[in-house]
Amino acid sequence: MPEYLKTADEFRKALKDAGNKWVVVDFTASWCPPCKMIAPIFETLSKEFTEIKFYKVDVDENNETAEDQGIQAMPTFKFYQNEKAMKTMKGADEKQLKSNLEECK
Repeated sequence: MPEYLKTADEFRKALKDAGNKWVVVDFTASWCPPCKMIAPIFETLSKEFTEIKFYKVDVDENNETAEDQGIQAMPTFKFYQNEKAMKTMKGADEKQLKSNLEECK
């Protein structure tokens, strides 16, 4: 199950610790219906794409990170490598999410 990054420090550490591995972060909110819909899919994909690190950030609980990353819509998925955001995907589109993950292999 993807771990929640609860603080900006946890977020920075997760990116740093991943090194050159891909990291995908689901910026989500507990009150967001599309976020709830995609959550089990995100979890399933985390088991399928084991070479990629999967995390979640609740934008209400960790708004410092959400603001720092320019999150304006939920869900937003950001893909990082070497601590840099390489791509961003907005919305709960399972096919698009899977396609982005395939490109990170």
